[in-house]
Amino acid sequence: MTELTVGTERDGRPSSSTRSSLRAAAIGNALEWFDWTLYGAFSTYLAANFFASGDPTSAMLATLAVFAGGFVARPLGGLLFGRIGDRLGRKFTLVVTMSLLASASLAIALIPSYSQIGAWASALLLLARLVQGLAHGGETGVAYTYAAEIAPRDRRALWTSGIMISVTVGVMAATALGALLTAVLDAEDMSSWGWRLGFGIGAILGLFALWMRRHAVETAAFENQSERIDPERSAPAPLPRRQLIRTVALIVMFFSGTNVVYYAWIVFAPSNAVSNHNMDPSSAFIAGLAAQSLALVFIPVFGKMSDRFGRRPMVIAFGIGAALIAFPVQALVGASAWTLFLSMAIGICVWSFTAGTFPALMAEQFPTRSRALGVGVVSSFCAAVFGGTAPYLNAWSSSIGASWIFQAYIVILALVTAVAGIVMRETRGADLTAEVMQAK
Repeated sequence: MTELTVGTERDGRPSSSTRSSLRAAAIGNALEWFDWTLYGAFSTYLAANFFASGDPTSAMLATLAVFAGGFVARPLGGLLFGRIGDRLGRKFTLVVTMSLLASASLAIALIPSYSQIGAWASALLLLARLVQGLAHGGETGVAYTYAAEIAPRDRRALWTSGIMISVTVGVMAATALGALLTAVLDAEDMSSWGWRLGFGIGAILGLFALWMRRHAVETAAFENQSERIDPERSAPAPLPRRQLIRTVALIVMFFSGTNVVYYAWIVFAPSNAVSNHNMDPSSAFIAGLAAQSLALVFIPVFGKMSDRFGRRPMVIAFGIGAALIAFPVQALVGASAWTLFLSMAIGICVWSFTAGTFPALMAEQFPTRSRALGVGVVSSFCAAVFGGTAPYLNAWSSSIGASWIFQAYIVILALVTAVAGIVMRETRGADLTAEVMQAK
């Protein structure tokens, strides 16, 4: 198939190929997050199947440690696939990452249990999760880059918010599957084999995502810079050292609070309600799904606001809001499903301030020749350090009867994010084809 370059119609509107390419990226990203999130949604069952069952708390902590281990591979994936994306194209890289993640999900579905092969089950689960992390780290940076580069400049945050909507759809699909399976299967069947269906479904849906992405187009920004550079050069042009240090520091500050809030209040909230508040699993999944659906409204609204008012106000609003609600959100959750819904709804509203902003914001920090690499490595590193450890820290603090420690941790990181918004320069409307990015 001959690849097309993303373009616009004569009236200046994005072409149909551009819109279909955004849909392909978003649908594939949704399935990536479906596969990735299943681990969190089914963490209770993974703990029972792949680790020694004598101490349930220890098994759960081990499962969350493997979850965090997947995040260790994400920066490596951002580095590897970021370089591939900057050299061989965004579209090609998105096809490869989708293939890897689907394969890893299939592997998890087929791994024998601890009772069958002992510690090898734990080791194989860790290996599959590392492959997922590698693919996911590459997917994130390239997906952000791809969506930002095909978006109209004055609607970049709105368009790239579609990637975050797809993230939410993927998370919701995993949560919905958990609700469905726990509703139709009894506890014994669910623990024995029901959870494996989820990972198998994720692998099958990956085939559809691959078909969508193979028919996508390459971005104009990548095609144009490929024509200008020397093909013999193997490395992307680096940012000036001072600008690089400032950029990385600001992104780390920005992502610290965002990642912890996302994994604590959205991804793992239903599982925590089951483990720590004895909530009925099916009710917890349904409440979580209902709350997550609100993000489908909040994210594009805040993305549009970001295009109108700028990136800085949205970052500051998130940081201050998250710091204010950290303790109340935790205190709301009890044994009733409505408490989980209310807690998650509040958290999702605040998180959406940045969810509608940060794909565009991240892409606006780097020039074309190093954009996928820069976005992939830095965002994946932050996700590993802050997001990957959040569920473990939350579970650990709860296990020792000091859950306030984790909430205080959220407050501190949220305030750090607010400071990043205060000191950063505005990048709304930045030219993504420039060799050196110029913030306003």
